[in-house]
Amino acid sequence: MTGSGKTVCVTGASGYIASWIVKLLLDRGYTVRATVRDTADPKKTLHLRALDGAEDRLHFFQASLLEEGSFDAAVDGCDTVFHTASPFYHNVKDPKAELLDPAVKGTLNVLGSCKKASIRKVIVTSSNAAVAYNEKPKTPEVIVDETWFSDPQFCEKNQQWYILSKTLAEEAVWKFSRDNGIEIVTINPAMVIGPLLQPTLNTSAEAILKLITGSSSTYPNVSSGWVNVKDVALAHILAYEVPSANGRYCMVERVVHYSELVNIIRKMYPTIPFPANCADDKPFASTYQVSKEKIRSLGIELVPLETSIKETIESLKEKGFVSFD
Repeated sequence: MTGSGKTVCVTGASGYIASWIVKLLLDRGYTVRATVRDTADPKKTLHLRALDGAEDRLHFFQASLLEEGSFDAAVDGCDTVFHTASPFYHNVKDPKAELLDPAVKGTLNVLGSCKKASIRKVIVTSSNAAVAYNEKPKTPEVIVDETWFSDPQFCEKNQQWYILSKTLAEEAVWKFSRDNGIEIVTINPAMVIGPLLQPTLNTSAEAILKLITGSSSTYPNVSSGWVNVKDVALAHILAYEVPSANGRYCMVERVVHYSELVNIIRKMYPTIPFPANCADDKPFASTYQVSKEKIRSLGIELVPLETSIKETIESLKEKGFVSFD
């Protein structure tokens, strides 16, 4: 097996993407050190302990993003680190404390531990949020790629705090890489959906859940990119395993307006009570394209959006977040 004899660390291992990274790493024979904020919390560990190979090759470490040095023990002696730990939610009261500090200072804290451990290559979970949000016009003909960067001032002006947190974190990542000679690869997915391994509801799956519960009569006037969690997890691992992997990797299967999401779901599940109208009467937010060229260079063909939506809804049913026939 590819990872046999290798030990790697996954930070924030109980999260949605991270749980899938842990699963795929174990499937490939790696020994995994998983950091969580509380090793005694079954919601953070039970679903990971149940994975094939976990009994022998999964080890938990307690670590906190804002506690300097708390990742030292977990990363010491590892071949690489997959840094996924970073908060993702929208309704924030204190952006600095809830999003910006954990994303930026937390990332630098983890990278500091990697430097002490002489780790040569680190894979960081970034986001399409750090790529596509700036003053450049986005229309259906525009193709966003890895050369695009979000503009912190644009994000701040529009109070897009999560987007700002990912943008500033990635800026810090590239500066750290240059200053310390550590090779870093970032994976930049849009909204990540697909099957849930963890028992808790994550923000991107919740976006789909809100469309299928009948709790709202409207859908947002927003266009978003979407990608499957299994593709995103595999990309992290290939970014480590493929020697030529470098820089940033955008991961967006398709950008669609929420009206199109509703139409896709309606065709699959015609009996669900759907939001019938857009939340406002402004023109629909424009879609755009995201280049798949670089992610294909890792050997990944992205799962179609329709499949990802179906997997998400079936997983939400299985986990008891929604019920319908």
